Amino acid sequence: MDRASLYDDDIVTWSEEQAAAVRALGARPDLSNALDWENVAEEIESLGRSHIQAVESLLLQVMTHLIKRVSAPGSPSIRHWRAEILTFQTSALGHFSRSMRQRIDLDKMWSTAIRIAGAELIAYGNALLPNLPSRCPLRLDDLVADPFEVDAVLQTIAEATITR
Repeated sequence: MDRASLYDDDIVTWSEEQAAAVRALGARPDLSNALDWENVAEEIESLGRSHIQAVESLLLQVMTHLIKRVSAPGSPSIRHWRAEILTFQTSALGHFSRSMRQRIDLDKMWSTAIRIAGAELIAYGNALLPNLPSRCPLRLDDLVADPFEVDAVLQTIAEATITR
């Protein structure tokens, strides 16, 4: 894969490779020290990290809305939550790259989503579905599927509360 397409297809891998190349150049004694090689490399790497954080933020919103949707099926907000789920998932899918797979901690995001969903549900007189698992019952592939099957994902979450 050439550099231009890697930049477009997998910004995380591109940023890591470019940062390594900058560090290698910075280690050469025949090149000028006028450039702050290490901090330039750090800035390039931070570009990749920011993309991971963006995907994590979007997936956190997906999880939060899924939890609210499965917890309060009678809420007048269910249509809005479903639309939000699809909007956030579509955005996450558009920014997701394969190299993020090993860097995304679904269990950590899940526990955060439970806390957020619980607080938001309480504010409107609802409560979390009892027995939500402490570990994420979804796989990353479920969350970045195209097409995204909201009902199947909701069913997976609901079933995880029964099997506990």
